[in-house]
Amino acid sequence: MCGYSDAVDERMDDDERDQVLDAVGAAFARLRRRTALVDVDPPVTRKDMSRNQVINIVDEAAGEITVGGVAEQLAVDPSVASRLVTECINEGYIVRKASQRDGRRTVLELSEQGTRLRDRFRSQHRQAFVKITHDWPEAKRLTFARLLIEYADASVGLTNPNKPTPQPRSQGCSVPS
Repeated sequence: MCGYSDAVDERMDDDERDQVLDAVGAAFARLRRRTALVDVDPPVTRKDMSRNQVINIVDEAAGEITVGGVAEQLAVDPSVASRLVTECINEGYIVRKASQRDGRRTVLELSEQGTRLRDRFRSQHRQAFVKITHDWPEAKRLTFARLLIEYADASVGLTNPNKPTPQPRSQGCSVPS
């Protein structure tokens, strides 16, 4: 397991650096699988995993978002995205509306119920984060949180340079430096 340091360890040789960087992929896979298993209130359900992704994509969209845009963001076939979006619509979390730019297009927006579900997901994520990092010093926890947010924001810029870094429309994220 990799130790924590707030500075680059200049004594680390190239092989050690490669080992740390090579371990990132497996760490992301574990993080995705295991975080959902952390005991939070209310508990995470199977459907919450896909709903969370769809709701965040709609919430963070820079401008209007369509089912095709959701498919692009999820890197799935449009029929898969359509099914996921339809489930969210049927549950009352997302509403379809006519585009303000082109009335022939249908765009997606969060409903009030969808906003409440998004907030519940954020609460569950925070609970899981706190439980997972409960024995970390606060400075380490906050540094990791800042770096994780920075990493996520950089991934948006890298994978979609034409769109600004996502900022949730309804609830901004402000992490003190």
